Amino acid sequence: MPSSTAPGQEDDQEACILRFSDLDLKDKSLINSSNTLKAELDGSTKKKYSFAKKKAFALLVKTKQVPAPSYECKEKWWKCCQQLFMNQTSIHRHVATQHADEIYHQTAFILKQLAATLSTSKSVTSANKKNPLKEYLTHSHEVSAWLPDISCFSPDELKSGQGSEEGEVLLYYCYCDLEDPQWICAWQTALCQHLHLTGKIRIATEGINGTVGGSKLATRLYVEAMLSYPLFKDYLCKEDFKISRGGAHCFPELRVGVFEEIVPMGISPYKISYKKPGIHLSPGEFHKEVEKFLSQADKEQSGTILLDCRNFYESKIGRFQGCLAPDIRKFSYFPSYVDTNLELFREKRVLMYCTGGIRCERGSAYLKAKGVCKEVFQLKGGIHKYLEEFPDGFYKGKLFVFDERYALCYNSDVLSECSYCGAQWDQYKLCSTPQCRQLVLTCPACQGQGFTACCVTCQDKGDRQASGPTQDSFKEECECTARRPRIPREVSQHAQL
Repeated sequence: MPSSTAPGQEDDQEACILRFSDLDLKDKSLINSSNTLKAELDGSTKKKYSFAKKKAFALLVKTKQVPAPSYECKEKWWKCCQQLFMNQTSIHRHVATQHADEIYHQTAFILKQLAATLSTSKSVTSANKKNPLKEYLTHSHEVSAWLPDISCFSPDELKSGQGSEEGEVLLYYCYCDLEDPQWICAWQTALCQHLHLTGKIRIATEGINGTVGGSKLATRLYVEAMLSYPLFKDYLCKEDFKISRGGAHCFPELRVGVFEEIVPMGISPYKISYKKPGIHLSPGEFHKEVEKFLSQADKEQSGTILLDCRNFYESKIGRFQGCLAPDIRKFSYFPSYVDTNLELFREKRVLMYCTGGIRCERGSAYLKAKGVCKEVFQLKGGIHKYLEEFPDGFYKGKLFVFDERYALCYNSDVLSECSYCGAQWDQYKLCSTPQCRQLVLTCPACQGQGFTACCVTCQDKGDRQASGPTQDSFKEECECTARRPRIPREVSQHAQL
């Protein structure tokens, strides 16, 4: 499969009208069948399918590029799934066989974008109104034009501290309308490689959500590049970047991609928009609200709910005192959780919080749209910003993060316990069974006895497979988490705690 689109294909983009309004791109029966997707399109659209699939493939391959060592003749290698590929044939084969689902979704997304673009092209042409910002960006559309000048720094300066506590990890998001998320994806990939940053960045027409790690110099240059880029400079400020100790070693690789949502809630941004969120409270304002809530003798009968929007394994090791922490595995379950427990929120003031604030943006918008709450508030900047101001405040325990550090420590409180012996313990590890990717809390003493899986079932399964051939495929859930109710129904406001 070729790694790039043929010359002239992009110019031919507007030559045909896309017609596939009846095609459900979320239909699960299509997920593993590119041919089915193509079959649903009419004759003229099928020509664009080939272009879209090639573009999707090329973009995914490009995100896997890494600089080759200086002693190699080649300029670039590729890294994916913690494997190193030194030629195009091998990375192409790997992407085609191991990332077919991603190619499919990306192809569908590009086709969807083309349809939206072409359906409005006539009206845009007839209006012919000049947009100074768009004109300026068009004239400087080369990715290289938006990369910082690093000629005065040596590679060692950019990389220094990547493998130690001298580096940093940035966490940020920006909700704003992006007309060309594919270009932003290419720019972000080039920018991060330029600065030797690793991490994960999600881009959509609704904005960007990223966490990247590298040296302090590299992260500083990255923030400057983001703040100077015309599309973001009016929405982002320096305080929007949450900084913690870490570095490039906190992530196995760099992953940049285009998605429908910048945080996966499972509902189209066109149905629930980030533009209608709850009321933002600064860490200081939120602290006062929590203080007032905790001072009430009967919190069950209180008119306020302190709601944790994160997953159960996050709130398990750290949370605000007196909060309601839903026992859900994914944020995409949050809307169903709200629907199932809607009466719980009727006529209540809801104080919502999450790690960095992004889940609350659309989570609060969803809750507000239900029309049952008296008021909906959210913690601006999330727990991250709160702990910067109140490390000994009402948040107890560790702050879970989605990288290889697993958690950040701001206080000495330990809220969780070892899954096997019950001793206080809050340091996660991956389940040792190859087919399971769940997180497990097992103390050093239990680890020493060989208890390294998330449950007895996985432990037994791992022991049986130790002597057999290893399998590369992963199950999303093991037997123990499969028994967990997908959407819990709360008996009372604080049944969880």
